[in-house]
Amino acid sequence: MVEFLTNPIVVTLLLTIAGTAIVYELFSSKFGISGFIGLFALLLFFYGHFQAGLAGLGTIMLFAVGIMLIFLEFFLPGAISGTLGLAALIASLFLAGENPLNMGISIFIAICISIAVLFFMIKVLRKKVVLFNRMILFDTAKKEDGYVSNVNRTDLLGKEGIALTVLRPSGTAVFNNERIDVVTEGDFIDQNTKITVIKVEGVRIVVRKVN
Repeated sequence: MVEFLTNPIVVTLLLTIAGTAIVYELFSSKFGISGFIGLFALLLFFYGHFQAGLAGLGTIMLFAVGIMLIFLEFFLPGAISGTLGLAALIASLFLAGENPLNMGISIFIAICISIAVLFFMIKVLRKKVVLFNRMILFDTAKKEDGYVSNVNRTDLLGKEGIALTVLRPSGTAVFNNERIDVVTEGDFIDQNTKITVIKVEGVRIVVRKVN
């Protein structure tokens, strides 16, 4: 059994099953059957290499930490946990392998097949990666829903009002019983002085004293 599980072809097959299972889990909001299949394939891999004396307790612990971090990715925002978990998982695979070259080839084949499955799921089956939905904000603030970046008060152009405070050069004025923050062209205008709006630049309302 140990000789079978450490065979390079079987190793490649187990890693490919694990990789495609992880890819499939990207399209699921919960850890499901495919995740358990991938986890079981990895357990078989490490069981064979542990029994053969190729993988020590440190390698097994690194593998366990990687699995735990990947699992936490389904509950935590961002991709930090998943990235660290994947890095720990790949490192544990290299540490468990008897021949780094053979292990690298097996991992490369598994990754290529997993990427092909990912491309097939997205481009052909039109599946959406649920994992990315938690990493990206898709909500938009639409004007139709009442969200505006600022109110353009072009309706105040030419209007006359009273300086409620001293404008030095900014302050508060009253136009038709509405308090509005205004700014002068640079001049100081005393309180209760009659003013008129000469320019509106976004939220910046420029006023001038009425002679």
